[in-house]
Parts: sequence; structure tokens; C-alpha cells
Amino acid sequence: MRLIVVNIGTLVCDRRGRMRLAGWEMSQLDIIENAYLLVEDGTVAVFGKMDELPGDGVGADETVDARGGTVLPSWCDPHTHIVYAGSREGEFVDKIRGLSYAEIARRGGGILNSADLLHTLSEDELYRQSMPRVREIMAKGTGCVEIKSGYGLNTADELKMLHVIRRIKESVPMHVSATFLGAHAVGRNFSKEQYVELLVNEMIPEVGRERLAEFIDVFCDEGFFTPDDTERILEAGAKWGMRPKIHADELAASGGVEVAVRHRALSVDHLERITDAEIELLRTSATIPTGLPGTSFFLNMPYAPLRKMIDAGCAVAVASDYNPGSTPSGDMKFAVSLACIKMRLLPAEAINAATINAACAMGQSGDYGSIAPGKRANFYITKPLPSVDFIPYAYTTPIISRAYIGGRKV
Repeated sequence: MRLIVVNIGTLVCDRRGRMRLAGWEMSQLDIIENAYLLVEDGTVAVFGKMDELPGDGVGADETVDARGGTVLPSWCDPHTHIVYAGSREGEFVDKIRGLSYAEIARRGGGILNSADLLHTLSEDELYRQSMPRVREIMAKGTGCVEIKSGYGLNTADELKMLHVIRRIKESVPMHVSATFLGAHAVGRNFSKEQYVELLVNEMIPEVGRERLAEFIDVFCDEGFFTPDDTERILEAGAKWGMRPKIHADELAASGGVEVAVRHRALSVDHLERITDAEIELLRTSATIPTGLPGTSFFLNMPYAPLRKMIDAGCAVAVASDYNPGSTPSGDMKFAVSLACIKMRLLPAEAINAATINAACAMGQSGDYGSIAPGKRANFYITKPLPSVDFIPYAYTTPIISRAYIGGRKV
């Protein structure tokens, strides 16, 4: 099956085959004006300027006229919690009244509230509730996503979540990576020590035996899990082939960055309270610092200093953190806008953070995150735009004309 997209006003592509971008490289976009794009059997075959296109249109089975629109790689979202039960707008009102995230958690809300709701649902109902969110993010241009467990907080319910994530993976064309986040909070009726024992001795082996997760994550932060807890959990996950991805420095400088780098985590996420020493540690590591601007926006908390990280030479990513409590949105275009407006990233930096570097934060930049020969043909066509910079500038304007995953229209 050959698909050709013609009359592309601006094609954002990658002619160098890069797996991630760091520091000043993030400010560069590889652009071809007045371009075409050829897709063959779901992968990018070739692209170039329209005046280089052979007269026969390279024998395509389907021709799509972009009508001067821009073509960009699909968003990659490396941090979501979109498998959840119900909603938490009551806590939204509590936040408006002045309660902090930590205060709501201490009152039995937050993650524990979501765990209580999820416990009452069957696997089928949880899948049914989650799929509209999955279809929503695909329609908004996401073609590669990571989904975490973490609202189960006991063995049966964590497995239920991971079974749903597996069903989603089998149901949709976009790439789905699964992360076991049993260490999202301490489950009800457990001491922290008892819960860590349960994680290490029961949950992780069960997840590993069923091969339900590629990654393992820990909420290493003040009031949740310590660096020592985190190391123990990551080491248990490594025995089952699960690579680390860590929540850290959201509520305090927690020591999670050091643990992430020591265990060669793919990413360390949140980082609203990161220190200069930790930024330097990340600069010399392969771990991708991932900012979640939607969380800071929704919770009225500080934003991760991604500008400082890029200036220091780091390769940073941006994710949505789509979840019911702190970021009920999976709109990556809005996350990119916030990265520009609140984190001071240039439009090109924010787009690279949400595409190639976000794919790298999932270990998927060999196949996703850019339009390059041999990569999966995940892209979207916009309406005609004055420039690529218009995408984050017009932060609520719908821009997508058509979205494609694997060369097929979503």
C-alpha cells in the first residue's frame, strides 16, 4: 500500500536520523517547503520537494492533497495515567478553595480516591471508560503513548489496570508502552514498609510473569517513597526486565534524580523542584528529564525549569501527564504551548521535546518521533498555517486537518 501526500506547504522532517536532540540542537527543525511525502506499507519511504516528484506520482495507491498545510510527526506522550475510573472534579473545587495536592492526599483524596473508584469496576468497564480518552488523544495528533498503572495499589487491581492497557495496545494503531507504577502511593491498610514488601515480593513478580509492563516507575517524593525504597523497587523490577522511569522532585528535591541516573532510567519526570546539581547530573547522563507543564498549570505550582536544562545542554521531553487528579487533559498541543509560554521554550524546542525526545523517553525514537525514512508513518496534516510557530502561539485553535498512524487515517 502506497500513500503519497502532495502540496505540503511545510514538511517537518528529519534527514539526519537523530535519536534525540540536546541543548542548542533542540532549537532546530528540519524543514522542506512545498514538499511531498511517500508512505509505503505504513512506513516513511521518501520525501522531498514537489518539483522533484516523478511525473507518475511514484505509483501511489492513494494520493492526499495537503492543500498547503503543514505536515508534522505525531506527538509522542511519554507520561500518562489515562486508565482510570470516574473523575475527581470534587478535588478540583477543593483546590480552588485553597487546599494543596499534599493536603488533599493526607485527607484520603488524590491517588487513594482513584484507587477506591477503580476497585469497584470490572476490567471490561475500566476498558470502556478508558477508550474514549485513547481515541481523543489520537484525534489530537498523538501516535505513541506511555500508559501507567498505579490506581490499583493492590495486586489484583494493579493487574486489572495492566490487562486493560494490554487490551488498549491490541485495540488501537498507535504504539502503546505499559508502565507498572504500583509505587504510586501506599495502598490503604498498609504501612509503607508492608506495602514495599508487597510490591517487591508479590506485585512485581506477578507483573513480570505475565509480561504486562515494559517499564517500572516509582513516585520518589516527599510523603511517598524514599530513594532507598525506590532503589529496592527498581532492582526488583530489573530482575523481570522492566526499565526504570521515575517520578521525582514534584513536591521537594527528593533524591529521585540521583536514583534515576544511577539505575539508567529512561526518564525522570516532573522535576518542578530540581536543583542545579541535579541538572548537571542529568546533562552527563542518558536519562531524559521530562517536564509536565499541564500539571503545573492545573495545580498552580512551579514549572520545571526546562529552559535552564536546555541551556545547560540537556535533552528534555514534554508529556501531558493525563490523569484525573492533577492533569485531566491529554492535549499535547496545549502542553507544547505551555512549554513555550510558561517554561520559555522556543516553538522548535517545544515541538522537538514533544516528538523525538518524547519518543526517546520511551525508548522508541528508532521508530517514532520524527518523519524519517524507515520510521513508522505517524504524522498529521494541519490547515494552512502562517508558520510552524503558530502551533504553540494559537494555544486553543484546532489545527489538525487529518491525522495518520501507520500511514492510515485516524
